[in-house]
Amino acid sequence: MNEFQEKLKRLMDEYVHFIYRICKNFPDDEKYGITSQIKRASMSIILNYIEGYARKKPAVRLNFMEISYGSLKESNYILYFVLVEKIISTELYWQGKKYAEEIGAMLWTEISNLDKKLN
Repeated sequence: MNEFQEKLKRLMDEYVHFIYRICKNFPDDEKYGITSQIKRASMSIILNYIEGYARKKPAVRLNFMEISYGSLKESNYILYFVLVEKIISTELYWQGKKYAEEIGAMLWTEISNLDKKLN
């Protein structure tokens, strides 16, 4: 991995830890609902990214990166949902949103570059 990719991986790691921290304050009755879903989605971002780099074929790597991007979008929506439901503060929402936007832009760059190499 190059410096850009390492930075992206670090941001993904920070984001998943951020999500896990805010989930500690989610209502107990959401343990198997949004809490579980946002944790799964956020963890999927970094795990699919890492797994993609373990694959030899660029097309397979691209598929894992696209799954990672989809999981980012999923977790980003849940972040918005918990804001609207007043489960998190506006400040926490914007912290998460900032992570999601930076990760999304960087991941999309990776996806676009790999897609260009394949086509």
